Amino acid sequence: MTSAHAIRAAILAAPFELDNRGETPHPGTLYIPLAHRKALARDAVLVVGARGVGKSFWTAALRDAALRSQIGESVPELTRTDAHIGYAATPNIAQYPDRATFAELIQRQHSPYQIWQAVVLRWLAALTNTTIPTVHWDSTVAWVASHAEEVARITEAANQHLASHQRFGLIIFDALDRTSSAWDTMNDIVRDLLQVALWLRDFPHLRAKVFLRPDQMERSVTAFVDASKILATRAELTWERHDLHAMMWQRLINAPDAHGDCVRQLVNNTLHREESLRHDDGVWRLPPALTTERPCQRGLFEALAGNKMGKDARRGVPYVWSVSHLADGHGWTSPRSFLAAIHGAADDSQQRYADYALALHYESIKRGIQRASQIRVDQVAEDDLWAPEVMHPLKGMNVPCAREEIVQVWKTAFPAGPGSIPSDHLPPQHKEQGWGGIEQDLVHLGIFVTRKDGRIDMPDLYRVGFGLGRMGGVKPGK
Repeated sequence: MTSAHAIRAAILAAPFELDNRGETPHPGTLYIPLAHRKALARDAVLVVGARGVGKSFWTAALRDAALRSQIGESVPELTRTDAHIGYAATPNIAQYPDRATFAELIQRQHSPYQIWQAVVLRWLAALTNTTIPTVHWDSTVAWVASHAEEVARITEAANQHLASHQRFGLIIFDALDRTSSAWDTMNDIVRDLLQVALWLRDFPHLRAKVFLRPDQMERSVTAFVDASKILATRAELTWERHDLHAMMWQRLINAPDAHGDCVRQLVNNTLHREESLRHDDGVWRLPPALTTERPCQRGLFEALAGNKMGKDARRGVPYVWSVSHLADGHGWTSPRSFLAAIHGAADDSQQRYADYALALHYESIKRGIQRASQIRVDQVAEDDLWAPEVMHPLKGMNVPCAREEIVQVWKTAFPAGPGSIPSDHLPPQHKEQGWGGIEQDLVHLGIFVTRKDGRIDMPDLYRVGFGLGRMGGVKPGK
């Protein structure tokens, strides 16, 4: 095989998991951007991140002792921390109630605060070998609600147990949008969880970490006394361009067997003599030259994809273009979208441009954007089922366009108004405000962008997958 063939094969074989649903991540996938170190720190109670930026990935990684030790090289305090999952996308009825059980408990007049305390107490009771009712969640919550003194004793005992062993306990909450199909109920659930997290802060060796999406934070979930103490711990999961490229190379150098050898040879040929890859505990690590935006990182990507998005430089530079065209309406590019695009570009290059001198053909990178966009749209359909419903009637339109054009299409498709938009999960947050509220929600999700002249535009990440056009832009996939 030529080197281009070998590199394409390595990209396709690398651990490019695109969606974490509770699986333990591959050790070679761990790359920690500087911004994420603060988020992973034990005292960062509130962690906010958009779709696909790593909330579920870090939840799964922190749960695993070996990966937590690996993360501890960047966040040392985690080497003395034991983690427990208090809620996640993967069902685990022994550790936390699912959506149906949550709804049933609330119908029985249990407050979300009592439910979350019950989740914490099951964890702490196991830690201290204390017996509490655990046959059904209703019995645990009822016990917690009527045994305040025992709750206090168990919590203090757990804190003392950890202190005596010079350890810390961390309970992690993720995927909270799955706790309810009604916004008001979910607001109460999240607000009470943050109050439970505030309660745990009184115990030096116990902490909670709560992962939230930005649209959840825009609600009134912090409207309680002393919420400022939780807000002061807030950290954001963000990715700079050099972080995305470094994360990709971290996975590529850990591709299996000969594929990894091929990539590591390419990297070593690009690095300066004083820089080199590091091998620790079966995992290859990047040198600093490839974790920051230096000429070395850019030059390495050019070895994959060249320095032009066409036959001349006017159409853009692949190193920049591959990230910028995957940004949502807020300007954020997620690692999930970036990896999907690179994987798709390698696959397309292998099929269409097998004899091309470079691993990634510039036309294949564009098709990789198409694939990443479709994946993103499919994921939106899982989290916000109403969004594809309102976007489907707009298929075939060109953006930017006047707001009135979009509203007219919506009125034709949904003559009964926004309240008739189908959704068996969380509905649009602001549907009571009419079509302007739907537009506002799409802006919050990063699907729509409002231009200075008032017209509605869309980033390629969503425009392509939803089938809208743009003069001179990446075409929607067929």
